Parts: sequence; structure tokens; C-alpha cells
Amino acid sequence: MKKWAPRVLLAAALAGLSAFLLKGDVWTFWTWWLLAFLMGMVAMPLTGRLFAGFEDKGWMFSKVLAITVTGFLTWLLVTVKILPFTALTCIGVSLACAVGCGILYHFQVKKGIDCIPTGKGNLVYWEEILFFAFFLMWTYFAGFRPQAYGTEKFMDYGFMEAMMRSTTLPARDLWYSEGTINYYYGGQYFAVFLTKLTGSKVELTYNLMRTFVAAFAFVLPFSLVYQMSVDKLKGNLTGKKRYVPALAGITAGLSVSIAGNMHYVVYSKIIPWIQKLQGKEVDSYWFPDATRYIGYNPDVLEDKTIHEFPCYSFVLGDLHAHVVNVMFVLFLVGLLYTWMRSVRMREAVIERPGRKQFWKRQLLIPHIILAAVMIGMFRFTNFWDFIIYFVVTGGVVLFTNIVQFEGKVKKILSVTVVQAVEIIVISYVVSLPFTLQFDSMFKGVGIAQNHSMIHQLLILWGLPVFLTVLLIICIIWEKLRGGANRSLYRLMKAISVPDLFVIIMGLCAIGLIVIPEFVYVRDIYESRNARANTMFKLTYQAYMLFGMTMGYGIFRMLATARKKVVKVLSVIGLVLLCWTFGYFGNSVHAWFGNVWNVSEYKGLNATSFLENSFVEDVAGIQWLKKNVKGSPVVLEANGDSYSEYERVSAMTGLPTVLGWYVHEWLWRDDTADLNQKSADIESIYTSADEEYVRELLEEYDVSYIFVGSTEREKYGEQLNEEVLNSVGTVVFRDENYGTYILKVEK
Repeated sequence: MKKWAPRVLLAAALAGLSAFLLKGDVWTFWTWWLLAFLMGMVAMPLTGRLFAGFEDKGWMFSKVLAITVTGFLTWLLVTVKILPFTALTCIGVSLACAVGCGILYHFQVKKGIDCIPTGKGNLVYWEEILFFAFFLMWTYFAGFRPQAYGTEKFMDYGFMEAMMRSTTLPARDLWYSEGTINYYYGGQYFAVFLTKLTGSKVELTYNLMRTFVAAFAFVLPFSLVYQMSVDKLKGNLTGKKRYVPALAGITAGLSVSIAGNMHYVVYSKIIPWIQKLQGKEVDSYWFPDATRYIGYNPDVLEDKTIHEFPCYSFVLGDLHAHVVNVMFVLFLVGLLYTWMRSVRMREAVIERPGRKQFWKRQLLIPHIILAAVMIGMFRFTNFWDFIIYFVVTGGVVLFTNIVQFEGKVKKILSVTVVQAVEIIVISYVVSLPFTLQFDSMFKGVGIAQNHSMIHQLLILWGLPVFLTVLLIICIIWEKLRGGANRSLYRLMKAISVPDLFVIIMGLCAIGLIVIPEFVYVRDIYESRNARANTMFKLTYQAYMLFGMTMGYGIFRMLATARKKVVKVLSVIGLVLLCWTFGYFGNSVHAWFGNVWNVSEYKGLNATSFLENSFVEDVAGIQWLKKNVKGSPVVLEANGDSYSEYERVSAMTGLPTVLGWYVHEWLWRDDTADLNQKSADIESIYTSADEEYVRELLEEYDVSYIFVGSTEREKYGEQLNEEVLNSVGTVVFRDENYGTYILKVEK
């Protein structure tokens, strides 16, 4: 009792703090945390087998696995039209999975298989405390700027509302009423799945989902790198070295979830310090500059690029596909490590007489099958990650097979190729319900005509690349000195599993930042932003792989390196890395304001901005949300992307004829069609020909017409309200502002 009393008090204090900070939002917050806890616990019979070598049996990974399995199965059953997308379906599928885990646990108990981390309660407790603390921290910050308004938040929030209304998937496109969503909607889907599962509202869970992912962005790297450090040091965890796994894990978690890059250090600290010494006016620092550097400073008109990272995403508040997918790709990385570890723990079976059994074992590996399913799932959660992590998985498979099959080239190549084909086939099959209804935006690959300046690459990537290369040199040098230099196989065999795995992560990360310097994926932004999307999606994943590589590598070198110069360089690298953590404080203060003042907490309601930013329209939007069921078409004025247009469709999820132009251009690639729809919408609002207006309303199956602030702003005196009122009945009118909604006569 004496041992657990402080822990119970700490947990109670955190619960009390969450109630104090989040006020009325705490109930939804607790519901999501408790759901993740229960789902993770129920999934432990499966997770514990997959992560058998982990001290905590993969406790944190179990939460993500449970969400992945239940959410993916629900999506699959809905997409192939076996079940409707309702809360009952989400709950039913989840309960069925829970029963399956219960049956699996029963058989495991009978066979004496231990899949529950009963002997490592201390580690599990602290992981849970860390998860709760980071989840709470990010949720509290989100409450200072909760609005789903600005950047692409209208799109993210609108996708969620559209799916909440829909019983089928993909849902009807809120900005193209004649079609369904033609984008990687999986990230928002999982947010809606959890929303329906918990009985929550999108107004709150839009923000809660991104803070939920932000918490995983810390604890999953922590758990993985902690275990890698334990595996590396093994029996040497004595004295000061016993703290290495925890320190390495914390550093990795912070590097992935809250760190910036060296742009922050150089332009926010070093250059202003020099300017101050010279008596010059000190430049201010705006945190998004760290993600818009190449092509912007100095200005290069034809090469505007993007190089974002998780902390920026979590602060800004977008709920894009690549943001939600953070927790899934981190799970996949952990899964690949535990598989590589398990292979090295057993003898390979390569005798010729057992060839049939041998191939059966190579093709029925649970880790590889699950990895293939997840890679296939990435096709609709974030397509770029499908490509990236197929390559990462292939690298892990190849390196593992080189060691497993003792350098026998034919065996290595044959098994690797067969497993690669297996992964491709499974990934394509599981993603078929998505790809059959998706028109790809892929236009081919182009050769990069512009390249980043050397000093820009050094500022953004110099630190992680230097530490990665230093670590690889250190590992190889140690083994070469030990005589493991007679063949590639012997060298790799001599390298420990965590060292080999971190080499793979580091090399993949370096490759991801190099690729945009040579090629890019072509899209509609090719004229001035050719490399932007390619660099954005590739370097985002490179950033996370580097974060885990540095967290493990720095403390690995400090604990085991023999050369003093390596330790000195590691310390310098650690100091610089920790300096980038300051980006978190800078961006939080700049974006959220004075978070130390609890009284300024606004709550998690993502639509609260309507009362101030859309005073004329808020009552009409609320009426639609309350009174209109299903997904009938509501006509509103269309406008440019990133504008205030489409506030009705975005906030209600109700489809309109045409929404943000550039987004639909990207998704549909048919400007003639979009231009025609834009002209037809203008005709409906401005034409004096009542019969023609009726024909257009019938053609687009419009059920409601919204007349509010943006309609009056766009069409002005041309707005023909007399004709509009002749084709429908007013079902809502705001007497103060004149905003009204017509129900079209059919």
C-alpha cells in the first residue's frame, strides 16, 4: 500500500486537474481516455502476442491496435454495404472484436501463454500517466483556440460532419453534391468512428481527436525507444545506465511530438542575439516560418515548398489525413521492430526437406500480415504513407532476411521478393473498397527543376542527419574492430537488433529528405509549387523517424561509445535537440495566447466562432443542424479555397452544389465542370427567369437555399430574391439580420 499510495494520489491529482482545467469538457475528455484504456486492455491478448518481447507487452500500442482493428472492420463492412454507418454498428463491431479477444485470452490461459504485463506494472503505470498528461495538456491548449476556422479546417470539420450524417461510405461530398468524397478521408473517418462509438459530438471531438493523436505522438516513440534501449543494454542496466531507457524514450517522445527544427534555433535565437549585439533592430519570429523556409527565405517564386512536422500540426489545429495517421504509422514502426526482434530470438528453419513448411512459415507471419493490412489501410488514411511505409517495411524485411538466412543470396532474395509480393497483394485487396470508388489524382512523376539551397538543408536537416550518420559510423566501427568485417552478413549479424533497426530508420529518413531534391509527384500546383506536396508528405515522416533515431542514438552513444569524441558530439547534439524543444513554447504562446490564465479557456466547441465571425448566419446554420436530417442539398454561394465561403456546408456537413474551387479542382481535375456549376449557382441566385431557376434546382436536386452574408456579399444588387421566394417557402428567417432559408418546392 505504501508503494501504491503516491501513485494513486498522482492519478487522482491528474484527474482533478483535468476537471479544473477543462471544466464542462472534461466528461468528453474522460470518456475518450477511458475508451482508449478499455479498448487497449481488451486487445491485450492479441497485442501481447505481437509484442511479446516488450517489457510492457506493447501496452500503449494496444490502444492503437484496438482502434485500428475495430475502426477498419467497421469501415470495411460499411463500404461494401453490409452494415450502415451508425453508432450501433460501431458498438456492435467493437463488441464482436472484444468477444474474439476474450476467446483468444481463454485459450492462451489454457496453454499457459502470458500476454498481460502483470510483472511490469510500474512501467505500464508511468506510460498511462504520461499518456493522460500529454492528452490533457494538448486538450487544454486546444480550448484556447478551438475554432474550426482558418487554413483548411473547414474541410476537415466538414468531412466529419458529412460522415456523421451519412450511413454510407464514402459520404456525399459536402462541396460537390453530385459525387462522394474523392479524397483520403480515412483520418477524419477514424475521428467520426470514435465520435459515434462514444456518443460524442463533432463540435468537441474535432479538437479532441487531434489532441488524442498528439498524446500518442509522445507515448508510442517513448515506448518503442525505451524497449530498444533495454534490448541494447540488457544486463548493463546498472548504476546510472538504468536511467538510459527512460531518458532515451522521453527524448524520442519529445523529439517527435513537441520539437521544432533548427530553423527555430537559428532564426528565433541565434540571429536575434547577433542583431542585438550589433545594436540592430531584432527580427520577430513567427512559428509557421519553420515550415515555409525553402522557397520563402530567400523568395523563389517558382519553388514554394512545405516542410511541416507534428508539433506545428498539433498547434495549428488542422485534422488532416497525415495528422491522424501519425498514431498508425508509429504503431507500424513498433510492429516492425518487434517482428525483427522476434526473428533474431529464434533459429531460422532453412533445411531443404522442410521447404513446404518453410514457405508456410514465411508467408503466415502475423506481424507481416498485419503490417500489410495497415499499409493497405494507409491508401485511404494518407496515400503517401502507403508508399513510404511499403519501402520502410521492405527495408526491415530485407535487412532481417539477410541476417536470418546467413547471407545466402538466393534464399534472401527469394524470400524477400515473395514477402514483398504478399504485402502488395494484401494491401491492395484490403484497400479495394476505397480504390474502386476513388479517382486518383496521380499525374506521374516529374524531374525537379529547382533545388534547395545547401544552407537551408543544413538548417532544417543538418542536426538529425549528422547524429544519424555519427551513430551509424559508431555502430559499424565497433563491429569492424570486433572482427565482423569478412562479409556483409557477418557485419549485420554482429549488430544488435535495436542498432540494426535504428540504422534502417535513419537511412529511410535520409532518403525521404533527398528524394524531393530530384523528383516530385505532379499535381495542379506544378507551376509554382511543384515540390511542395512531395516534400511535405515525405519529410513529415522523415521528421518522425529522425526523432526516434536521435532519441535512441544519443543515449546509446553516451552509454556505450568508447571514443570520447563521440560522447562529446552526442552531448552537443543533445543540447541542440533540446534547444529545438523551445519551438513548442514559442508556438503555443503565439497561437493560443496566455495559457497560464485558466480563465481564458474557451472550451472545445469548434463551432463557437460562428457567433462572432458569422453573426448574420449563425442562427440559420444552427437551425439546419437541428432540423435537417440526412444529406439533402443546401445551396449556398461558392467561393475560393481558404475563404469564408462554404461556412454552411462545412459547419453542417450538408452537401452544396460546389464548394472551395481549388480543392475540388485538385480532387476532380475537371475545371470545365466546376466552371459550369459556378455559373449555374450564380444563375440560381441572380436570374430573373423563374423557369430556368427551377430547372437548375431540379438538375442539382437542391432542397434548401441559404441566403445570408456571403450570398449578399457576392451577388449584391444582382441577388434576385423575388425569384428565389417564388421557387420555395421560407422555413427560417433571422429577423435581426435578414438571413433566411428557403425550402424548395418539388
